[in-house]
Amino acid sequence: MNMQTNDTDHTGLPDLSHSMGEHLGIRFTEMKEGYVKAVMPVDERTCQPFGILNGGASLALAEIVAGHGSIPLCAESQMSCGIQVSANHVSMVPCGSWVEATGTLIHRGRTTHIWNIDITSPEGKLVSTARITNQIVKKHL
Repeated sequence: MNMQTNDTDHTGLPDLSHSMGEHLGIRFTEMKEGYVKAVMPVDERTCQPFGILNGGASLALAEIVAGHGSIPLCAESQMSCGIQVSANHVSMVPCGSWVEATGTLIHRGRTTHIWNIDITSPEGKLVSTARITNQIVKKHL
């Protein structure tokens, strides 16, 4: 997928074909202005050798959710680029499960968007919480 466009699948949700998101099994489930939800499997692609969710996979999920959340908020001549990620991992999820990321826009400026992303287990327990800053820049073709 070309991140410089607002490519969507037949449901109107982001199409992650040929991207890290596709490789990690991420699937968007809901998207509206300033709010995004996606799920990711906790499997051999996203687990540590110890059989638990890798924190790096959680960060990738958070950044993908925030990045796609910013795309529809940009003008046609703009794109979003993640410039800062801060996260805390607070609980573990075993391999063989899944997680859900809920992204909420907390600041929509002219040149930056700030997102809060909470990642939860199937039971609703907080797994990770992340703050993502996206810079809004002119598209480079």
